[in-house]
Amino acid sequence: MESSFKTTKMNPKIEPFERYADRYDRWFEENCLAYLSELKGLKELIPEGEGIEIGVGTGRFCKPLGIDIGMDPSLSMLKKAKNRGIKVFSGVAEELPIASNIFDYVLLTTTVCFVDDLEKTFKECWRILKTGGFILLGFIDRESPLGMSYIYKKDKNPFYSEANFYSTNYLLNRLKKIRFCKPEVKQTLSQKPQELKKVDDVKDGYGKGSFIILRMKKEG
Repeated sequence: MESSFKTTKMNPKIEPFERYADRYDRWFEENCLAYLSELKGLKELIPEGEGIEIGVGTGRFCKPLGIDIGMDPSLSMLKKAKNRGIKVFSGVAEELPIASNIFDYVLLTTTVCFVDDLEKTFKECWRILKTGGFILLGFIDRESPLGMSYIYKKDKNPFYSEANFYSTNYLLNRLKKIRFCKPEVKQTLSQKPQELKKVDDVKDGYGKGSFIILRMKKEG
């Protein structure tokens, strides 16, 4: 697999993730029920085969989801992911240092809000997927209560100050333009993370949960 990687020249804005990797990683412990709810939703749509997580962060999702390879532009985050046993490499979503047509699925969890160019990101995901492969997004819907809360408070959060939140409909339409098809959508986090008393249910569709899981297929 290492021979399939090539260097990238892009320089993303990663300063908050470099500085606050420990703070980022602690969120999953302090909001364990929300984290487990997100994992539960993702597990329902994770396909079989070999996958990669783009924007792997500290690796909190890779191992529980059976993914061994992750990419991220932040070296501080990658160090933590590597310590969790993940094969990591540095790069950005808009210019993936990966050969074409080699993965069965690509996962982006809370990543699309941080990329600089959504169209380039989705085209790159298409490129590295085999025909019949899947793109899987996990994201906070901007039209949900949690999404609106993040937008309202984004200037006070070092991670979200530069983020662009998207609605489910918007991402569906952008993916369709890249020729991804057969969308499957699930949702969870019907309450804010701090309000959860148990791991939340996962339901079909969107509009009631803040965390959306969207899977679409690459066909010929």
